[in-house]
Amino acid sequence: MKPVICSIYRSSRKEGMYLYVAKTDGLKKVPEALKELFGTAKLAMTMLLGEDKKLARVDAQDVLSGIAEKGFYLQMPPADEFDEMTELARKNTKLPL
Repeated sequence: MKPVICSIYRSSRKEGMYLYVAKTDGLKKVPEALKELFGTAKLAMTMLLGEDKKLARVDAQDVLSGIAEKGFYLQMPPADEFDEMTELARKNTKLPL
């Protein structure tokens, strides 16, 4: 996959939620329903994104594939680790809660 100049927008509604789009397309390929849920898109940065680029929470190849196939890639916020651990503990019958 060839590199893409990518604009990354952060959500005004949910901390840690980002939209990756090709700079040339902007947000025009993002469905209206997603735009409503996402809230005001605030430009966080623009960068050249290639397959070998290291990103903090997502794989660059997944982002490039999403942009190529759908016109965007949605990065969800990280799951709350405390909630996950609490749920695991609840399911483990050997641990008292």
